[in-house]
Amino acid sequence: MINKFIYETKLGNILICDNGKAIIELKFTKEKCVPQIMRESTLTKKAYNEIIEFFEGKRKVFDFPIEPSGTEFQKKVWNALREIPYGETRSYKDIAIAIGNEKAVRAVGGANNKNPVHIVVPCHRVVGIKGDLVGYAGGIDVKKELLKLESEMKMK
Repeated sequence: MINKFIYETKLGNILICDNGKAIIELKFTKEKCVPQIMRESTLTKKAYNEIIEFFEGKRKVFDFPIEPSGTEFQKKVWNALREIPYGETRSYKDIAIAIGNEKAVRAVGGANNKNPVHIVVPCHRVVGIKGDLVGYAGGIDVKKELLKLESEMKMK
Protein backbone atom coordinates (compact mmCIF):
# COMPACT_ATOMS: atom_id res chain seq x y z
CA MET A 1 0.00 0.00 0.00
CA ILE A 2 1.29 3.42 -0.98
CA ASN A 3 0.81 6.32 1.43
CA LYS A 4 0.74 9.72 -0.21
CA PHE A 5 0.35 13.21 1.25
CA ILE A 6 1.01 16.79 0.14
CA TYR A 7 2.47 19.19 2.67
CA GLU A 8 2.85 22.96 2.48
CA THR A 9 6.34 24.42 2.96
CA LYS A 10 7.85 27.87 2.63
CA LEU A 11 9.21 26.87 -0.79
CA GLY A 12 5.99 25.34 -2.09
CA ASN A 13 3.98 22.16 -1.75
CA ILE A 14 5.83 18.87 -1.41
CA LEU A 15 4.39 15.48 -2.29
CA ILE A 16 5.73 12.69 -0.07
CA CYS A 17 4.97 9.01 -0.76
CA ASP A 18 6.04 5.87 1.05
CA ASN A 19 5.60 2.15 0.50
CA GLY A 20 5.29 1.30 4.18
CA LYS A 21 9.04 0.79 4.55
CA ALA A 22 10.70 3.78 2.89
CA ILE A 23 10.06 7.08 1.13
CA ILE A 24 9.72 6.40 -2.59
CA GLU A 25 8.90 9.92 -3.75
CA LEU A 26 9.48 13.40 -2.36
CA LYS A 27 9.13 16.25 -4.80
CA PHE A 28 7.81 19.75 -5.25
CA THR A 29 4.34 19.88 -6.76
CA LYS A 30 1.72 22.38 -7.81
CA GLU A 31 -0.98 20.01 -6.54
CA LYS A 32 -2.91 20.74 -3.37
CA CYS A 33 -3.63 18.21 -0.64
CA VAL A 34 -6.95 16.40 -0.96
CA PRO A 35 -7.29 14.63 2.43
CA GLN A 36 -10.18 12.48 1.21
CA ILE A 37 -7.97 10.70 -1.34
CA MET A 38 -4.57 11.03 0.34
CA ARG A 39 -3.20 9.02 3.21
CA GLU A 40 -0.67 10.46 5.64
CA SER A 41 1.56 7.98 7.48
CA THR A 42 4.10 8.03 10.27
CA LEU A 43 6.83 7.88 7.63
CA THR A 44 5.48 10.74 5.49
CA LYS A 45 5.17 12.85 8.67
CA LYS A 46 8.74 11.98 9.69
CA ALA A 47 10.05 12.94 6.25
CA TYR A 48 8.05 16.20 6.28
CA ASN A 49 9.35 17.12 9.75
CA GLU A 50 12.94 16.50 8.64
CA ILE A 51 12.42 18.58 5.49
CA ILE A 52 11.12 21.45 7.65
CA GLU A 53 14.18 21.11 9.90
CA PHE A 54 16.33 21.28 6.76
CA PHE A 55 14.54 24.46 5.61
CA GLU A 56 15.10 25.95 9.08
CA GLY A 57 18.82 25.18 8.86
CA LYS A 58 18.64 22.64 11.69
CA ARG A 59 19.32 19.53 9.59
CA LYS A 60 21.90 18.59 6.97
CA VAL A 61 21.42 14.80 6.91
CA PHE A 62 18.15 12.89 6.70
CA ASP A 63 17.36 9.85 8.86
CA PHE A 64 14.39 8.37 7.05
CA PRO A 65 14.89 5.47 4.63
CA ILE A 66 14.47 6.01 0.88
CA GLU A 67 13.88 3.57 -1.99
CA PRO A 68 13.85 5.55 -5.22
CA SER A 69 12.75 3.54 -8.22
CA GLY A 70 14.84 3.83 -11.38
CA THR A 71 17.30 2.17 -13.71
CA GLU A 72 20.70 0.99 -12.50
CA PHE A 73 22.28 3.97 -14.27
CA GLN A 74 19.89 6.42 -12.59
CA LYS A 75 20.56 4.89 -9.19
CA LYS A 76 24.30 5.19 -9.79
CA VAL A 77 23.86 8.90 -10.57
CA TRP A 78 21.59 9.43 -7.56
CA ASN A 79 24.14 7.77 -5.28
CA ALA A 80 26.80 10.12 -6.66
CA LEU A 81 24.51 13.09 -5.97
CA ARG A 82 24.24 12.01 -2.34
CA GLU A 83 28.04 12.34 -2.12
CA ILE A 84 27.94 16.07 -2.91
CA PRO A 85 28.65 17.79 0.41
CA TYR A 86 26.03 20.06 1.95
CA GLY A 87 26.49 23.63 0.72
CA GLU A 88 28.56 22.65 -2.32
CA THR A 89 27.77 22.11 -5.99
CA ARG A 90 29.05 19.89 -8.76
CA SER A 91 28.63 20.08 -12.51
CA TYR A 92 26.94 17.42 -14.61
CA LYS A 93 30.40 16.59 -15.95
CA ASP A 94 31.73 16.16 -12.39
CA ILE A 95 28.97 13.63 -11.74
CA ALA A 96 29.69 11.83 -15.02
CA ILE A 97 33.34 11.53 -13.99
CA ALA A 98 32.35 10.39 -10.48
CA ILE A 99 30.34 7.49 -11.91
CA GLY A 100 33.18 6.52 -14.23
CA ASN A 101 31.65 7.66 -17.51
CA GLU A 102 33.00 11.09 -18.46
CA LYS A 103 31.04 11.14 -21.73
CA ALA A 104 27.66 10.55 -20.03
CA VAL A 105 27.01 14.22 -19.23
CA ARG A 106 23.64 14.33 -21.00
CA ALA A 107 22.59 11.00 -19.50
CA VAL A 108 23.52 12.32 -16.06
CA GLY A 109 21.25 15.30 -16.74
CA GLY A 110 18.45 12.92 -17.70
CA ALA A 111 18.92 10.86 -14.54
CA ASN A 112 19.04 14.04 -12.47
CA ASN A 113 15.72 15.09 -14.03
CA LYS A 114 14.11 11.74 -13.10
CA ASN A 115 15.19 11.89 -9.43
CA PRO A 116 12.05 10.99 -7.43
CA VAL A 117 13.43 12.03 -4.03
CA HIS A 118 14.29 15.73 -4.18
CA ILE A 119 16.41 17.39 -1.50
CA VAL A 120 17.44 14.03 0.06
CA VAL A 121 19.03 13.07 -3.26
CA PRO A 122 20.31 16.62 -3.76
CA CYS A 123 19.83 17.18 -7.48
CA HIS A 124 19.59 20.90 -6.66
CA ARG A 125 23.37 20.84 -6.05
CA VAL A 126 24.09 20.07 -9.70
CA VAL A 127 24.89 23.09 -11.87
CA GLY A 128 26.13 23.82 -15.37
CA ILE A 129 29.84 23.56 -16.19
CA LYS A 130 30.27 27.32 -15.61
CA GLY A 131 28.30 27.26 -12.36
CA ASP A 132 25.05 28.44 -13.93
CA LEU A 133 21.76 27.28 -12.44
CA VAL A 134 20.21 25.02 -15.03
CA GLY A 135 17.24 22.72 -14.76
CA TYR A 136 15.38 21.76 -11.63
CA ALA A 137 12.02 20.03 -11.51
CA GLY A 138 10.95 22.26 -8.60
CA GLY A 139 11.85 25.37 -10.60
CA ILE A 140 15.01 27.47 -10.80
CA ASP A 141 13.74 29.82 -8.07
CA VAL A 142 13.42 26.88 -5.65
CA LYS A 143 16.87 25.60 -6.65
CA LYS A 144 18.30 29.06 -6.00
CA GLU A 145 16.64 29.17 -2.55
CA LEU A 146 17.91 25.71 -1.61
CA LEU A 147 21.48 26.58 -2.60
CA LYS A 148 21.24 29.93 -0.79
CA LEU A 149 19.96 28.21 2.36
CA GLU A 150 22.78 25.67 2.32
CA SER A 151 25.40 28.31 1.61
CA GLU A 152 24.18 30.49 4.50
CA MET A 153 23.97 27.58 6.93
CA LYS A 154 27.40 26.32 5.97
CA MET A 155 28.84 29.71 6.90
CA LYS A 156 27.45 29.47 10.45
